[in-house]
Amino acid sequence: MTSFTALQRRAMFIFALTLALAGTRFVTEAWAAGAFAIGKCGAYGEAYDFAGEAGARAAALKQCKGECTAVTMKRACAALSIDLTNPCGAHGYAVESRISSSLNVATKKCYEFGGKECVIRAWACDAKG
Repeated sequence: MTSFTALQRRAMFIFALTLALAGTRFVTEAWAAGAFAIGKCGAYGEAYDFAGEAGARAAALKQCKGECTAVTMKRACAALSIDLTNPCGAHGYAVESRISSSLNVATKKCYEFGGKECVIRAWACDAKG
């Protein structure tokens, strides 16, 4: 009889652990909205793991100084590249599913817009990026 009780306890423990892991996944996926604000002269703001895109946009724009525009990211990464020789000149940004892709695309766009020494200024990923 004690072995049956031990099996019941083990089964309850596994069930509780499964529920806890499922809850963690739900919370992570629910908080999976982010935004990246881009402004002049390398200004930026970032927000990630928000419940909704509107809250993320507002938080990113609040951090960015001057006139800024925001792009949203959901389960993705964003990156901003600026020209090191002229931070107020060419820049590029990207939102991609992986950080490596967003860094590469942002740098490539900076060069396409006339940058001479493009470097990553900032990057951010939300919960699943």
